[in-house]
Amino acid sequence: MRLSEFRIAVTDEFGDAYGRVLTRDLVLGAVGGLTADQAIKAGVAPREIWNALCDASDVPLERRYGVGLREPRN
Repeated sequence: MRLSEFRIAVTDEFGDAYGRVLTRDLVLGAVGGLTADQAIKAGVAPREIWNALCDASDVPLERRYGVGLREPRN
């Protein structure tokens, strides 16, 4: 997942305004207690951040790939 795909997925799932709040303010234990924005700056892979954000927000598996993203390999 590229950073641009991460941004599309966040906006698609949470909306533009709420997505920005989540990435700025929600602390994600799965990425070392950082917010998504901090994790991006620290070099954490966008896919890892996206999965952590989805886990913390109870996003069902069937909605985790977002608009414009490739489907997972089987």
